[in-house]
Amino acid sequence: MKAIAPGKLILSGEHAVVYGCPALAMAIDRHAQAVVTAGGTGADDVSFDLPDVASNESFTVRALRDFKVRVQRNYQEFAEGRMGLREILRKPADLFQYAFITVLDGLHLQVTDGIRVRMHSTIPIGCGLGSSAASILSVLRAVGHYFRVEFRPDWYYRYSLETERLQHGYASGVDSFISLHGGCAVFRQGEARKIPLPRLRLLLVDTGQPASTTGECVAEVRRAHGGSGIWCEFERVTLALEAALCRNDDEAFRDGIRENHRLLCRIGVVPAKVQAFIADVEASGGAAKICGAGAVRGDAGGAVLVHMQGPVQDLCSRHGYTPLTFRGEPLGVRIV
Repeated sequence: MKAIAPGKLILSGEHAVVYGCPALAMAIDRHAQAVVTAGGTGADDVSFDLPDVASNESFTVRALRDFKVRVQRNYQEFAEGRMGLREILRKPADLFQYAFITVLDGLHLQVTDGIRVRMHSTIPIGCGLGSSAASILSVLRAVGHYFRVEFRPDWYYRYSLETERLQHGYASGVDSFISLHGGCAVFRQGEARKIPLPRLRLLLVDTGQPASTTGECVAEVRRAHGGSGIWCEFERVTLALEAALCRNDDEAFRDGIRENHRLLCRIGVVPAKVQAFIADVEASGGAAKICGAGAVRGDAGGAVLVHMQGPVQDLCSRHGYTPLTFRGEPLGVRIV
């Protein structure tokens, strides 16, 4: 069984969504893919083949359950402040192993003949485009379909959040919702209101994988700005951008993106090198902003959303960045 799940792009509201404010997000046509097939060296063996992270390992179901208990213990230690976020999981493959055993136990499934899970993704890792949530959901959906379980979106959303928090510490749910359902939505506190996909010209630029993780950025922003009134300003900008999209108002959307960028700079998640690139975009008549957690150290800020009429290639070459092509994705996680 093969399942794919789209990545996501936050147009406005990253970080603010953690504080109960709305986020405006859309699915994009870059996907994570999971393929589940029969196979394995033993009756209850589960093999994980992840070429993107050069990992190929096999475990018994019992070993996966023991692993799940250890990871849950680690998360509790993290939640109580006795363990760092990076210590919850030892390696990238752990995330998918946890997702597998979570859906297996959650749906009361039994492995009797051995199975193999193979993962691949076209979503840049760690750049704010929802690679973790998409990868988790593709595994959950493929495993559920392999065992002929009825697809219940609320179940998969819950299992995805349980797994994603291991990567980010505290998941807002926006990544999982968009990857699960596709399209474009205004998301607030677990509830979403769907709106049409943008028709404006939007581009993505990869500034490199940040040195800090999403969880580390969220924790640092909480420490410095958790009680700030800036989140009301984020909310105002997000709602203005939603209105601009619905009217297909190019000028209002550009102004909103510029203001959002200023707010992100104020909370300290836009590296100086990325700010210089965005300044050049604005000097060319456009607007740009980071569209993930950003970074609290280093020069790279992950993916940057660019809204401008002219070509962006020359600006990317000047700054050493890579343009990424994408389109809005109306569909969420699905079997293909």
